Amino acid sequence: MTMTPFVSIIVPCYNEEATIRHLLESVLAQTYPRAQMELVIADGMSSDGTRTLIEAFQKEHSDLTIRVVENSTRTIPSGLNQAIRESRGELIVRLDAHSMPIPEYVERCVTAHEMGKGDNVGGVWDIRAGADTWIAQSISFAAAHPLGVGDALYRLHPGEGSVDTVPFGSFRRTLIDRIGAFDETLLANEDYEFNTRVRNSGGTVFLDPTIRSVYFSRSTLGMLASQYWRYGFWKFRMLRRYPRTLRWRQALPPAFVLNLMLLSVLSLFAVWARYFFAIQVFSYFFVLGLAGLKLAFEKGRISLLIGLPLAIMTMHFSWGGGFLWSGISSLFPANKNG
Repeated sequence: MTMTPFVSIIVPCYNEEATIRHLLESVLAQTYPRAQMELVIADGMSSDGTRTLIEAFQKEHSDLTIRVVENSTRTIPSGLNQAIRESRGELIVRLDAHSMPIPEYVERCVTAHEMGKGDNVGGVWDIRAGADTWIAQSISFAAAHPLGVGDALYRLHPGEGSVDTVPFGSFRRTLIDRIGAFDETLLANEDYEFNTRVRNSGGTVFLDPTIRSVYFSRSTLGMLASQYWRYGFWKFRMLRRYPRTLRWRQALPPAFVLNLMLLSVLSLFAVWARYFFAIQVFSYFFVLGLAGLKLAFEKGRISLLIGLPLAIMTMHFSWGGGFLWSGISSLFPANKNG
């Protein structure tokens, strides 16, 4: 008879009082045996009501092992590594405080590993709005739209198979012994870098679309811009180590932003540059407008006509701008953070 492996769910967390209860209730609802499961939350010294909510939940559900460890560095990779060090599981399942896994999530991760599907196994996101506002709804649609995320398969719900990366992921503890822990010098893109080492070591990153979780997207354009600027900034730093991992979906935003910047400067001196600049800007907004119109018609939400283009544009320019600034600032060693 096969022994049921002990599973540690690890979650980095900081000021997540708006969503932490969703995560806790989703972990409680898992079909996997609670006696063979623990939740380890690495809290980055939250200053809101996150810790209070966790403590109250622990008192209500003492049959679920929940441990909170301090993440004084306050970065995601340091929180993940701290949680791994404090965990006991043979199998590690990484989740996020913005996520809400389906009840079968852990069980399906364990099954996938027992079937030998991959070294790091993850699933797909069902993205929901982070707030009940028209712009938050628009952002949630943009975060799952091909114009916003390209061919990021875990957002587009494809078939199963080997991929370059998965969100969150689950892996055996022995994988850490083989390739090392999460890179704490990267303040974003730590998952992609980790999965790059998995693949470089001869391992497999596997996407199983039956492993699903709800992910709450950012609720304002400002929060979205900050998120994608950080993604772009640290993607450049990661690519300096692994240049062959660059995908077309990642190259287009910085190339587009750089092209517009160059054309805008050249247009001050050359007529042809003004025409090219005007054509590119018109074409860009025309395509975004069509996408917004199509989705607004399909979903019956007129707000998407404006909201979707705004959200996608914010993603493109923030990601591209962060990437380019990272390249420029890397020329000056004193500037290490984004």
